[in-house]
Amino acid sequence: MTNVLTLTAPLMRRTVGFDRFNDMFDTLFEEKSTAQDHYPPHNIEKIGDDDYRITIAVAGFSDKEIDIVFKGDTLSITGNRKEDESDQPVEMLYQGIAARSFERNFRLADHIKVVDADLKNGLLSIALKREVPEESKPRFIKIKH
Repeated sequence: MTNVLTLTAPLMRRTVGFDRFNDMFDTLFEEKSTAQDHYPPHNIEKIGDDDYRITIAVAGFSDKEIDIVFKGDTLSITGNRKEDESDQPVEMLYQGIAARSFERNFRLADHIKVVDADLKNGLLSIALKREVPEESKPRFIKIKH
């Protein structure tokens, strides 16, 4: 099974809800990866016609160390690790779990709202929903005879 994110353009990794728009530009961009683009690792999922989910791997972070801010059309997730305040000093022999601070920004399409956030087993899941107001939905106009 192929990871969908490796097949999409860099634009897709920073936007949610612009499905048709992103499809048009997929072929214009080449995949360019940097360490910054991949930390922390994340998934963007479309789980219904109007429902999306962003899942971010935040192993080692507590809910008090993560801030989620939705302002305008931008969703920002910031993680700031607190220093371990245990009394016993620890000698790190190998550190494979990244514990550095991060900021991840996503641009959301019009009418996409943040519904919920949940931190479970080191994965932060953010539920999103497209809520188009009635006045923005298409209306059928009857033709008079």
